[in-house]
Amino acid sequence: MSQITEQAAQQEKLVRVGRCTKVVKGGRKFSFSALVVVGDGKGRVGYGCGKSNEIPDARNKATAEARNNMIRVPLKDGRTLHHDIVAKFCSGKVIMRSAPAGTGIIAGGALRPFLEVLGIKDIVVKSIGSSNPHAMVRAAMEALKSVRSPRYIAEKRGKSLGEIIRYKSNKVKHNTINQNEVNSEA
Repeated sequence: MSQITEQAAQQEKLVRVGRCTKVVKGGRKFSFSALVVVGDGKGRVGYGCGKSNEIPDARNKATAEARNNMIRVPLKDGRTLHHDIVAKFCSGKVIMRSAPAGTGIIAGGALRPFLEVLGIKDIVVKSIGSSNPHAMVRAAMEALKSVRSPRYIAEKRGKSLGEIIRYKSNKVKHNTINQNEVNSEA
């Protein structure tokens, strides 16, 4: 029963439908491929590709594959990433930058529905190279697999969370002080 409620809570979006035509003796034979992204809106996302002679069958296959390929992504305040990421898959390169509250999702092509089902509300994404939806979604998945939360980093280094965050805030303050000194000298 819990599996049914879990699937009901998941969102799915159709990113792309491709059509392939094969000319045979009796005419044309069509086959379809579908790229689907599935997420729970709380940091879990997956993608899948399905092929069939009918669009609904291709979509169902893609959705089943997407549910099996789901990953968990740690989100900062449940709305953005903890740090900036650059990832590449084939010729598709994706640059993801965390953004302040109120920015929204600034992304194009296949990445917008991908980020919407993931549950990110504020992010800036630039895709460079390929505009192929498959390459962009795969590059985004590779990027999100490399996201690490400050808690995970602190645990890995054997330090407390406060030491990691304090170091980061001191580094920002130090850079701000140096900028102010440079501006006052000029």
